[in-house]
Amino acid sequence: MKQDKVLEVENIIKVYGKGGNRTEALKGISFDVLSGEFLGIMGPSGSGKTTLLNSIATMIKVTSGKIRLKGEDISSFKGRELSDYRGKKIGYLFQEFELLDNLTARENIILPLSLHGITGREAEPALKKLAWHFGIEDELDKFPSQMSGGQKQRTAAARALIGNPSIVLADEPTGALDSKNSKVLMDCLAAINEEEARTIVMVTHDANAASYCSRILFIQDGRLFHELRRDVKTETTDEFYERIVTVLSQLGGGSANVL
Repeated sequence: MKQDKVLEVENIIKVYGKGGNRTEALKGISFDVLSGEFLGIMGPSGSGKTTLLNSIATMIKVTSGKIRLKGEDISSFKGRELSDYRGKKIGYLFQEFELLDNLTARENIILPLSLHGITGREAEPALKKLAWHFGIEDELDKFPSQMSGGQKQRTAAARALIGNPSIVLADEPTGALDSKNSKVLMDCLAAINEEEARTIVMVTHDANAASYCSRILFIQDGRLFHELRRDVKTETTDEFYERIVTVLSQLGGGSANVL
């Protein structure tokens, strides 16, 4: 079955500063993301991976190039169109949760819908389903200060998914978690990707987290360095992990001869 392109990134360049202070963070990156794909983006600190993710999220405006979501050029969005894109068409999962302290988990999760006029009652079926999926049913009436880091991040993941976005963008989602909670989160994200064909693009430095992906793009100095694909039917996450570590070791050394 042919998969549709959800995201098209075409020769994007991002330059900061001018003259002697000019820094080229992204140097002509191009790739597509297919519907239902779980794409990982990896690279050393300063490689441009977070700049890339934030460009897709429209937090950063690219200097040149095109980014299309389902065929629409997001750089042309303004006003209501831009608000709808950020609020309805993408979900964003932050490293540090970014939950509002004065709202319960339930209120944090449905906040994106509330901002677009959808009532709590209307949101309840989707809320219950996601709370069950992420194992936070007993946390819904708790405030962030009453939850563990893992519970906070799973709440944040439910918030990113509540509006049924075309794509979920995750920026180092396991970065603030211990190994146990990281595994729980990644198991949940991988399951929802597989069972509901949710499209996820995740920036990560964590090879364990990346091993859950179906494909990984490695970035070095603002350019695509290498790509790995996992045969999800025959290759285990442990086997994929070993291949990821091999590329990362060569990426760190600057070698262009990768497997």
